[in-house]
Amino acid sequence: MEVKIKSMKYEDFKDNEYIEHLVDELKASHTNVVVGCLDELINWGRSNSLWPLTFATSCCGIEFMSLGAARYDMARFGFEVARASPRQADFVMVAGTIVHRMAPVLKRLYDQLSEPKYVVAVGGCAVSGGPFKNSYHVLKGVDEILPVDVYIPGCPPRPEAMFYGLMQLQRKVKVEKFFGGVNRQEKREKVFGK
Repeated sequence: MEVKIKSMKYEDFKDNEYIEHLVDELKASHTNVVVGCLDELINWGRSNSLWPLTFATSCCGIEFMSLGAARYDMARFGFEVARASPRQADFVMVAGTIVHRMAPVLKRLYDQLSEPKYVVAVGGCAVSGGPFKNSYHVLKGVDEILPVDVYIPGCPPRPEAMFYGLMQLQRKVKVEKFFGGVNRQEKREKVFGK
């Protein structure tokens, strides 16, 4: 099964092996045809209407704001409804430096998201601590407190890179099982506990 994004060719994605391995793993569970077709329909709708909860703390937040402007127009991809409430969002877009005092607040916001929930780490600071990684007060990556689904490197990443990362998230959502246990949540519980 080839996971397609209308705006980009399959060959242009860099991480096809990971997605294909996920598809093979799902096929091995032998989901029946009716539920499988319903899964595809639901996941198509979910992947084309992902609403971000923005947690922007520094320069990456400015780059994220440019996604909503006329030049890049994230509405074309279904990301246009940037929410300030975790109850209405599908994923957290962590953009910028996360200090230890912010970590509990970010974890609480993540816990308030409804399932299934995702995390996108944007920029060098959210991915690995960035230029502040040796500071006593900065987290060495948001993956210390949250399970990250997509990493978007850069300092700050260009809007095109953010779109690429968000399209990778769309591809992951399209191949998940909606019924019969979501494969991603099962793996999350193994890694992070309940």
